[in-house]
Amino acid sequence: QVQLVESGGGLVQAGGSLRLSCAASGRSFSAYHMGWFRQAPGKEREFVAAISWSSGSTYYADSVKGRFTISRDDAKNTVFLQMNSLKPEDTAVYYCAATTKILIRRVPSYDYWGQGTQVTVSS
Repeated sequence: QVQLVESGGGLVQAGGSLRLSCAASGRSFSAYHMGWFRQAPGKEREFVAAISWSSGSTYYADSVKGRFTISRDDAKNTVFLQMNSLKPEDTAVYYCAATTKILIRRVPSYDYWGQGTQVTVSS
């Protein structure tokens, strides 16, 4: 019943931008942090960004800080990841996730996951 659905991935040239969306449904996420993670081939899933649904406080991995922005739209129950100045190293499957736990940068903290959306950045 709980569902997180990512969209907005695609192919973009280095230096370009993409905006990912995560539509959340099935329950209230008011007590949650919403996170974006990514996983490249042969790599472990890594934290990208997170946002508190209630307060709007944001958190970023060092690798994306200054380039990516996480935000939310309360009315649409949707979380966004605006990705600017994209690099080939950003190529990965991007996942939306939700957690009530404190350690929001850790994969095991998350209760719900979306199916992922592919982002490919060409040089």
